[in-house]
Amino acid sequence: MPAAPGWDNDAGLPESHAWDSLEMLTWAAAHTRRIRVTTAILNSIFHSPVILARRLATLDRLSQGRLDVGIGQGGGTRLPPFHIPEEFIAAGVPAGRRGAGFVEHIAAMRACWAPDPVEFHGEHYQIPPSLIGPKPSGTIPLLIGATTRRTIERAARLGDGFITVAVDWDETRTQVRWYRQAGGAGTVMVNTIPPLGDDQLSPGAFTEAALGDLDRAAALGADEMHIALHLSPTRPQQQVELLEALAAKLGLPAPSATPQDQARA
Repeated sequence: MPAAPGWDNDAGLPESHAWDSLEMLTWAAAHTRRIRVTTAILNSIFHSPVILARRLATLDRLSQGRLDVGIGQGGGTRLPPFHIPEEFIAAGVPAGRRGAGFVEHIAAMRACWAPDPVEFHGEHYQIPPSLIGPKPSGTIPLLIGATTRRTIERAARLGDGFITVAVDWDETRTQVRWYRQAGGAGTVMVNTIPPLGDDQLSPGAFTEAALGDLDRAAALGADEMHIALHLSPTRPQQQVELLEALAAKLGLPAPSATPQDQARA
């Protein structure tokens, strides 16, 4: 995506290490058997609801129903590069599509996953009577990323769960309370970020930070905590070493050993 203010390389653009999430999750699903694969957050309105629904259903079928999907409407994050208008321009989607258009996009995708013939008529999206497949193996859980009380209450109404990032734990506790007070009964997923960037953490310091965050997440009522190692541009092997140290502390099997062991994970 285009640069946010503050990038100072020659092109004025950030160096990106992020690969496309759905292709990466397809690869991960093919190399594992038990773990669930998830996006957090996929800006769904940057995609056609029909095309995205088919891609997600394909991944769900290939992973044998192990897919959870975190979605958002673009913007609303407190992490760099924050919301920038150029994202919407590059995607060919008006920024005004946020809000009501995001709600409609969810409805259109769910229509695609319903029995054929599929038909949907909204203000922003039109699907004439169509045969659309594949269908998911069951229900694909949609967890909605949100930060303000209004959008969190909307997540409680529309989603199968709620995703937030623990930038400030007091604020995160408030967000989880808003979600539950609004009737949200789904999964609450809290993403955490290593304090120094995972390429600067020793395995011991990473493990201590992760366990501390896990206690905080449990105390505020989160159902899952995900560690955002991908936010720091580091070598994958370094990330594996950090996860191996955490697994050893928890008494879990190491996440790596041989390719055969990885395939049985």
